[in-house]
Amino acid sequence: MMVVENLWRKVNIDNRECDYSYRLIKSDFKGTPVYGIEVERVDYYDNKIVNIERDSIDKISPIYDSVHQLLNLVYENQVSPIHLIDILGERVDELVEDFSTCYLSVAN
Repeated sequence: MMVVENLWRKVNIDNRECDYSYRLIKSDFKGTPVYGIEVERVDYYDNKIVNIERDSIDKISPIYDSVHQLLNLVYENQVSPIHLIDILGERVDELVEDFSTCYLSVAN
């Protein structure tokens, strides 16, 4: 896995400082580059790490722009790693067709 882009923000919640990282990641699937999203939240209290949450969807689509749009969506709406699947689940299911489109064009 390789990080292609990292969007970052700092938020204060109930006397805790939270650093959010929204990463567009790239990996390989059957010889084709595919893109996914990883979201990480690190919570600090008194400048000490007290919690780390991370979740990802590794293989969303071989089409960069499709995944980049989803990355911007989760970043703009400050989606927590805990809710990543809930928020993107249906959209990711719709992008499954990108794989067959990509493989059909490679085969022809």
